[in-house]
Amino acid sequence: MARRCEYGRAMRNTGAQDETGGTGTVQSVDRAVSILEFLAQHGTLGVTALAKELGVHKSTASRLVAALERRGLVEQVEERGQYRIGVGILRLAGATSARLDLVQQARPICRELAADTGDTVNLVTLDGSAALYIDQIAGASTLSSYNWVGQRIPLHATSNGKILLSELTPAEVSRLTGELTAYTDRTLTSAGAFGRELDEVRKNGFAVARDELDLGLTALAAPIRNAHGEIVASVSVSGPTFRMNERHLAELAPRVRTAAAAISMRLGLMPTREVPTA
Repeated sequence: MARRCEYGRAMRNTGAQDETGGTGTVQSVDRAVSILEFLAQHGTLGVTALAKELGVHKSTASRLVAALERRGLVEQVEERGQYRIGVGILRLAGATSARLDLVQQARPICRELAADTGDTVNLVTLDGSAALYIDQIAGASTLSSYNWVGQRIPLHATSNGKILLSELTPAEVSRLTGELTAYTDRTLTSAGAFGRELDEVRKNGFAVARDELDLGLTALAAPIRNAHGEIVASVSVSGPTFRMNERHLAELAPRVRTAAAAISMRLGLMPTREVPTA
């Protein structure tokens, strides 16, 4: 677990070296967010009014608005100089809404799976170059009460990550995984070996990671698909390796696949639809 916590801290800190790059940057971000809040409250405002609300010079407000406009977060309305919330906000809100909807649709099935197996059930999505825990249900046999929701984990060393990578092109897999870091002596660090592992995942319809991220931890995951048959998430059952032996994994595989299929149907996948195999 210590290794996973160390990885989590590293993932959270990636690209964050500028976090203490001066109060000016932080102040600008704060003011930009304030502009969005003012526009959400008032509907439309001009640069002069925004400058007054912020207590800054008009030129400062203009630069902030221009930056937000380039990102599509605000847009100019017909009246010259008036701005409103842009459609870019919908894109950001939509990403959050999709995850919340996935959790809502999956949770009853995940609870059933946890109750049926006694193991911990995790719901995971792709988040940049990592897998992100978005929900977790502890089973009756769970030994640890640690909540992994919100944590990012490596793709190549986890069953969920393998599922999320399984139908991407080799170039996409390489871009997302980069150097295959070894977390234990069981982690796959060869691109060739990992490619063959993904072939097996596609063939079997599930993925297993045994002691690959943390010694003593084993998990089995299956894909969750949207209405178009695309993998949008994974659901997994995890537990201590001593309990997750070959017999137990053989019993878990059809249960996890059935749960994943049930969640997929709740997301709009037709039960008779053929899903991609390569």
